[in-house]
Amino acid sequence: MRNLLLVLACGLMLSTTAGCLLPAYSGDPARRTQELMFTSEGLRQFLDEWERLWFLDQPDHTSPYRTHGGLI
Repeated sequence: MRNLLLVLACGLMLSTTAGCLLPAYSGDPARRTQELMFTSEGLRQFLDEWERLWFLDQPDHTSPYRTHGGLI
């Protein structure tokens, strides 16, 4: 019984440090590069959405240049 508990404890400790059982990305370097590019593209567009949400993409009213922020 003690050996079984020891084996289970060691297996639990090793399984938490080995990583995920199913890898998130492909093992093929070309396909993995494509998957990483798709992932980073979504993160790049998130910054644009964040600025649009907080109205940071509007013209600055303290700029020395006259800009029209509305529809003409």
